[in-house]
Amino acid sequence: MQRLATLSAIVLLVTLSLIARPAVTRAADTPNVVVIFIDDMGYADVGPFAGKDGLPGYETPNIDRMATEGRVFTDFYVSQAVCSASRAGLMTGCYNIRVGIQGALGPNSRIGINADEMTIAEVCKQKGYATAIFGKWHLGDAEKFLPLQHGFDEYFGLPYSNDMWPYHPAVMHLPMEQRLKRWPNLPLIEGNKVINPALTHEDQEKLTTQYTEHAVSFIERNKDKPFFLYVPHSMVHVPLHVSDRFKGKSKRGLFGDVMMEVDWSVGQILDTLRKNNLEKNTLVIFTADNGPWLSYGDHAGSAGPLREGKGTEFDGGCRESCIMWMPGTVPAGTRTSELAMTIDILPTVAHLIGAKLPDHKIDGLNIWPLIKGEPDAKSPHEAMFMYWGTQLQAVRMGKWKLHFPHDYRTLDGKPGGTGGIPANYSKGHIELSLFDLENDIGETKDVKDDYPDVVKRIMKLADEMRKDLGDGKDPGTGRREPGKR
Repeated sequence: MQRLATLSAIVLLVTLSLIARPAVTRAADTPNVVVIFIDDMGYADVGPFAGKDGLPGYETPNIDRMATEGRVFTDFYVSQAVCSASRAGLMTGCYNIRVGIQGALGPNSRIGINADEMTIAEVCKQKGYATAIFGKWHLGDAEKFLPLQHGFDEYFGLPYSNDMWPYHPAVMHLPMEQRLKRWPNLPLIEGNKVINPALTHEDQEKLTTQYTEHAVSFIERNKDKPFFLYVPHSMVHVPLHVSDRFKGKSKRGLFGDVMMEVDWSVGQILDTLRKNNLEKNTLVIFTADNGPWLSYGDHAGSAGPLREGKGTEFDGGCRESCIMWMPGTVPAGTRTSELAMTIDILPTVAHLIGAKLPDHKIDGLNIWPLIKGEPDAKSPHEAMFMYWGTQLQAVRMGKWKLHFPHDYRTLDGKPGGTGGIPANYSKGHIELSLFDLENDIGETKDVKDDYPDVVKRIMKLADEMRKDLGDGKDPGTGRREPGKR
């Protein structure tokens, strides 16, 4: 009986101590991470990057505020200026050529992201994070390639680009039966299940709103635990679609309307973080997958002072506007021209939350000192390497960019198309050329003859990279296979 009384007293004391104990709070080393990734947005399509003349007929007040409260990265790159390749670099921390993902994967692609690669979501799962993606995936549409098999708890969105459907301008002259042989219907997926097998124009008009509503709901549902949220918008990729709320609101036409809705979406996400007192514990990264699809003219954005656009390794294609935001940690109203790339986000997040990096080689490096604005923080990269397909076309080292001889697509001064119908590109060619981007942001003046030592140094770095990732028909030794059906 005495032992029973003693046991009862112990249970009572433990119970009282639990009641008296303060509520468990999140550890300081478990910040949330949000990545907002816009499709085909030009360098100069948002206020902080628009230049002295501002935006043409629309405004981006929420993104402007994000820059005022955060840190602008002026020299921020993607691994390759096209949809799937760019996303492969972001998700894996690797140059896309290392993980075997090139170009823009179409419907029923035979390849996709390999299960052996570690995504940012899988990095976060090590620490028990809730993870979600709402938007365009584009790393393979077979179930084995979809987000839930690669570290994400939730997925709502498109498996690939919104123009990969039977209303693509290249097939509109054909009967529907023949169109469907070229481009099947565009599905909307939730989890691993197709919830709408054939999107219409009216359905696409709802996408930005739906992605935003899902993002807001996810934050609300996970406000008391750490989360990783990835919002890769389908816009402003053509065909442009916008909700009734923003139709006709800009003086820039449909493109301006769509940019205004994207800005609204950013505002909704940031406001939800503020409402739940999460802003000081959440790193938000805003950037894009590649530059503007210039052939679409009035349905495309602007690379501003940068040369060319999507589909090229000139800066207009692979250099993106980028803003980092975490009030109280990221210094407000600051800018940096130090080099960084989307491949750096994975290792930076791993550092931030104390997670392990993958065992295999990655190319990204931790840029947290740059994001925090630490005194004298420098880019950890000696150089960045710009591949188009498997061809090494350019190398950025400090303020210098060296192009190797290559062909590229260009409008060559001609206007782009109108009303969603693209103009035809011409083929351009560049010989070995060195540009000083600090003084020649538009890559217009070749100065290789004035700086032979710089050319020699970059050539040496390029040769070392070719041994690893190859160049053209030379495969190198460091490439890995993509996933296969």
